Amino acid sequence: MDDELLELQRQFEFAQQVKSSVRLSDRNVVELVQKLQELGVIDFDLLHTVTGKEYITQEQLRNEITREISKLGRVSVIDLADTIGVDLYHVEKQAQDVVLNDPGLMLVQGEIIPQSYWDSIAEEINERLQECSQIAVAELAGQLQVGSELVQSVLEPRLGTLVKARLEGGQLYTPAYVERVTAMVRGASRGIFVPSNLSALWAPLQQLVQETNGASGVAVENSFFQSIFNRLLKEEEMLGSLRAGTHWTPSAFATAQKECVDSSFSQNSYISYESMQKLGISQAVQFLQSRYPDGTPLAAVFIHSSMIEMLDSATEDAIEQNSWIDSLSVLPSSFTSQDANKMLLLCPSVQSALKAEKALILGESYVLSSGFIKGIYDQIEKEADAFSIQASTATLIHPSSKSSESTESIPANTDKGSKKKKGKSASTKAATVETVPDDEEDARPKSKRNQKKGRDSSSSQKLDSKAGGKKESVKAQESNNIIPPDEWVMKKIVDSVPEFEDDGTENPDSILKHLADHMKPMLINSLKERRKKIFTENADRMRRLIDDLQKKLDESFLNMQLYEKALDLFEDDQSTAVVLHRHLLRTTAATIADTLLHGLDIHNKMKNGTEVEESKTQDLVLLDSSERTALAKNLNGSLSKKALALVEALEGKRVDTFMVTFRDLAEESGLVLKKLDKKLERTLLHSYRKDLISQVSTESDPIALLAKVVSLLFIKIHNKALQAPGRAIAAAISHLKEKLDESAYKTLTDYQTATVTLLALMSASSGEEHDCSADRILTKRELLESQMPLLRTLVLGDSQPQQS
Repeated sequence: MDDELLELQRQFEFAQQVKSSVRLSDRNVVELVQKLQELGVIDFDLLHTVTGKEYITQEQLRNEITREISKLGRVSVIDLADTIGVDLYHVEKQAQDVVLNDPGLMLVQGEIIPQSYWDSIAEEINERLQECSQIAVAELAGQLQVGSELVQSVLEPRLGTLVKARLEGGQLYTPAYVERVTAMVRGASRGIFVPSNLSALWAPLQQLVQETNGASGVAVENSFFQSIFNRLLKEEEMLGSLRAGTHWTPSAFATAQKECVDSSFSQNSYISYESMQKLGISQAVQFLQSRYPDGTPLAAVFIHSSMIEMLDSATEDAIEQNSWIDSLSVLPSSFTSQDANKMLLLCPSVQSALKAEKALILGESYVLSSGFIKGIYDQIEKEADAFSIQASTATLIHPSSKSSESTESIPANTDKGSKKKKGKSASTKAATVETVPDDEEDARPKSKRNQKKGRDSSSSQKLDSKAGGKKESVKAQESNNIIPPDEWVMKKIVDSVPEFEDDGTENPDSILKHLADHMKPMLINSLKERRKKIFTENADRMRRLIDDLQKKLDESFLNMQLYEKALDLFEDDQSTAVVLHRHLLRTTAATIADTLLHGLDIHNKMKNGTEVEESKTQDLVLLDSSERTALAKNLNGSLSKKALALVEALEGKRVDTFMVTFRDLAEESGLVLKKLDKKLERTLLHSYRKDLISQVSTESDPIALLAKVVSLLFIKIHNKALQAPGRAIAAAISHLKEKLDESAYKTLTDYQTATVTLLALMSASSGEEHDCSADRILTKRELLESQMPLLRTLVLGDSQPQQS
C-alpha cells in the first residue's frame, strides 16, 4: 500500500514538472475562472491581490493573518495589507473576524495584539519594578504607544501574578514600597491629637517620599495616601473617626472633648454652643442631645431641666406679687432673649398664668402680671382721654373775649346804648373827632320772622356730603391727631413706674418700649370706642346745629341785603362810599361771617368725632382776622378754599364782593340763603322803621340820638336802611339837604356841629382832670340835651319830610 502511494506521488510530481505544450494567457484564465463561478463549480468568494495577477480565498487570507500574528506577536493591520498584498479593506474585515473568533486577540487602534504579548510585557514591567520600585502607567503607555486606560486594563488582571505590584492612582508600586509608605502614613496619623484635615497631612508626606526616592522619585498622589489610611483605619491600627473622607478626629481628642463637656454641664447645668465650637464640636445640638437626652436645646445654649425649675420659681413669685421680672436678669449672660422666651414657655407657672390671662410675656424675656399692666394702663387711659380731648380741641376757636362794651359802643344797635355811661364812646383819638366816632354803629333792629318758611334737615345732609372723596383721609388724619405718640405713652409709663427709666426710651428691646407697644393698640381701641360714642351723640347735635345756623343766617343775611341797598345812594361820593362799605363789612358782615365760620367749624369737629361743649354751639362769636383764617383752614377741601375767599373779602373794600363769597360758601355748605324780594324788603323796612321810632322816642344819650335820627330820615325819605358810622354822619346829612326844608336841615346841622364839638372837648380832656374842662363838657351836653326834643320832633312830629 505504501509503495503504491509513493508511486502515485512520483507520477504527480513528474506531471507537474512536465511543461505543457499549450499555455493559457492571463485573460483566458480570468475568463475560465468567471465561467467556473457561473457554472457553480467555484462556489466561494475569491479576492484579487493588489497586483491583480493572483486570486486568494478569504480563508487563506485569515490563515495568513493568523500566521503573521503568531510570527510577530503584535502587528498592524496596515502592515498586514502590505505583507499579504491584499487590499486594506479586505484585510481589516478578515482581521475583525479573526479577533472575534479568538478571545486571546484584541484589535486596538488598528493593531492586533495577542494576550501572549501582554504577558511578555507584564514580565518586563515586573523586572523594571524590581529596579525602581514604582512606574507610572502613563510612562508605560507612552513607551508601548497605547492609551493609559488600555495598559491599566491589561495590568489589573495580572497584578499579583505576573506583576508583583500595587496599582494606585495611575502608579505601580512594589509591595516593599507600599509597606514603606504605609509605615509613614501610620506614624504621621498616630502623631495627630487634634481634629485635622488629612489633605494637609499628605503634603509633607509627599515631600518626604520624594526626598527618600531621590531625583528619580515619582510624585505620589494623595489618593494613594488616603487609600492606605482608610485600610489602616479599617484594620483598627488607628482609633478615631473620619468624616467626609478627610476630617480626622483622633479618639484621644474625642475623649477629652466629652470629659470637658461633661464637667462644664454638670457644674453649670448648661453649656453654650459657642464653647462647643471652641472645643471643635460643630454639630453641638446633635452631640448634646445624644449625650444628654433629658436636656433641652435652646437658641444659644443647651440646658438641664433644673434651669427651667429655677426660672419658674422666680417668675411665679413675680406673678403672685402683681409685679414683673426680666428673665434675663436671673439667667447667665450667655443666654439670649430667644433662649429666655423658650424657657418661659416651658415654665409651668408661666403656662398656667398665660392660659388664665394672669400674665403676659413682652419682648421675649419680660414677664408682667396682668394686675401690674392694668394698674399702669388705667392711669394712662385717663390721661389719654385728656390728651385726646386736648388734641381734638387744639384748633377750636373759642369765642372772642370781646366784651359787651364793643357792642355797647355802637349806639344805634340796641337799647343797650342808652345804658352806657355818658362820654364812653368819646374815648377815641383826637384825629377822629371830625364827627361821630367810627366805632359807633347805627341801629340794626331784628326783623320779624313771620315770613320765614319751615325747612327740613336736607341742609344738614347736604353739608355732610360736601366732604367728597377726601372724607376718609381727613378722618384718618383727625384720628392720628388724637392718638398719643409713643414718646407720650412711654413718659406716662415712666411716671407710673420710675424704675423703667433706667432702660431708656431709645433701646428697642427695653421693657419700656415693649410695654408702650403693647398698650398703644389698647389705647387706640379705647379712644376709637370713645370717638364712636361721640359720633353717635354728635349726629343729632349736628342736625340741630345746622338748623340753628340756618335760622341765624336767614335773618342776618336778609338784613345784610337790606343794608347793602342803601349803599347805592352814595356811589357818586366815592370817599363816603368807601367808609360805608368798610363800616358795613366790619359790623353786620363780620357778624354773619363769624356766625357761619364758627358754625361750620363746630359742625366739622362734630363730624370728625370731636367732643364739643353744648355752650360752644350757642355762643355769639366775634372773631379777629387770624381766628377767621384759622377756622377757614381747618375746614375740608373746597369748603376751606371758599372760606378763605370769604375772609379775604371781609378784609376788602366792597360789600358786593363779600356777598358773592358768602353765598358761595353757604351754597357749598348746603345752606339756603333767602333772596330779598320786594315783599320782604317792605316788611323789613317797616319793622326797621318801627324799631327806630321806638329807639328815637326813648333815647336819652344826645350823642347816640343823632345817628338814629339820620337813619330814620333815610327810611322816610329814600326808603333805604342806612348803616353809617360816625365819620359818615356829616355826609349822610348833606345827602338829605335836597329833601329837607331849610329849618329841618339847619336843625340837623346845628345838632351835628354841637355833637362834634362835645366829642372834641371830651377827647381833649381824656386822661386829664380839670374843673374847667368838665364844666365846658357839661355845658355842651346840657345844650345838646335841650335840643333833643326839637330833633325828635323833626322825625316824629306832625310835619313829616317829603319822600323821594
